[in-house]
Amino acid sequence: MGGIIMSELGQAKTPWHLWVIGVIATIWNAGGVASYLATETGNLEAMGMTAEQIAYFSSFPAWAVAFWALGVWGCFLGSIALLLRRKFAVWLYGISIVGLLGTTYYERAVADIPESMQTHGQLWFAVAIWVITISLFVYASRMARAGVLR
Repeated sequence: MGGIIMSELGQAKTPWHLWVIGVIATIWNAGGVASYLATETGNLEAMGMTAEQIAYFSSFPAWAVAFWALGVWGCFLGSIALLLRRKFAVWLYGISIVGLLGTTYYERAVADIPESMQTHGQLWFAVAIWVITISLFVYASRMARAGVLR
């Protein structure tokens, strides 16, 4: 990431990569929020899901839905906080990791995932979500330590 440049007042200047990462992260996480909202409002057909997929997502117990909400909303709001250069972005990303842990536990240990959804693409997408979420947490932590986030 290189060194953080300090302003004349001793405050860290915002590096260009914060804006790039923040905007991309916000767009990426808006997709998660849209998926969550479509599920919670019963609008899954509009997302092109099959009846089997709709039944699967509609069967989530309340505790799994709560973890999913923590995951998607934590990461989305964390991305907005990152763009606003707020330290609490780190906490929001941390909350999203807790949500992701609960959701992953449900999907891997409890849920009966339809066979049509057990593809290599689904596995790689789940891995990508973990990598991105942890990377955003680490990035925000580094920006907070460098004094970029207030």
